[in-house]
Amino acid sequence: MTRKTITPTGRERTFGLDEIIVSKTDPKGIITYANHTFLKVSGYSEEEMLGAPHNIIRHPDMPRCVFHLLWNTISSGHEIFAYVVNLCKNGDHYWVLAHVTPTFNLKGEIVGYHSSRRVPDKEAIETIVPIYAQLKNIEDSASDWRTGMEEAEHTLGNLLADSGMTYDQFAFSLVKCV
Repeated sequence: MTRKTITPTGRERTFGLDEIIVSKTDPKGIITYANHTFLKVSGYSEEEMLGAPHNIIRHPDMPRCVFHLLWNTISSGHEIFAYVVNLCKNGDHYWVLAHVTPTFNLKGEIVGYHSSRRVPDKEAIETIVPIYAQLKNIEDSASDWRTGMEEAEHTLGNLLADSGMTYDQFAFSLVKCV
């Protein structure tokens, strides 16, 4: 099935500080549950969302290396917190601070993933945007996407090493406590 290409509008959507976007997927990232807030913000109906790959909302400005880090972390059985810009059905976008965790069966096998996403601090996004733009530029400048992603991962690793933090620690360092 070919997906319709969505052109970003540059308009940002947001949602309430008291709202949480929730989704669940199978181990391959196919959406099995989407809450009302997710449907409302993304602009998709439940029928369009269920059974679709989670990357249906992937914004073209998101560096591949961040998703690679995310998938490597959760598929190895760990949770991750990550800043993500998502693409709405109409091309608008919205930022989230995502908490993604694997779901296990009684045998300890990963049977899916659960993501809860909330509105991030504006200051955090102001810090993340230039970093993601740098990573995306590295990816787009490479001769092929795989090489670009590897080079961007190396840059991200160096940024985190220089700060002495893991990605999770970096993400939390940007969260303001109220």
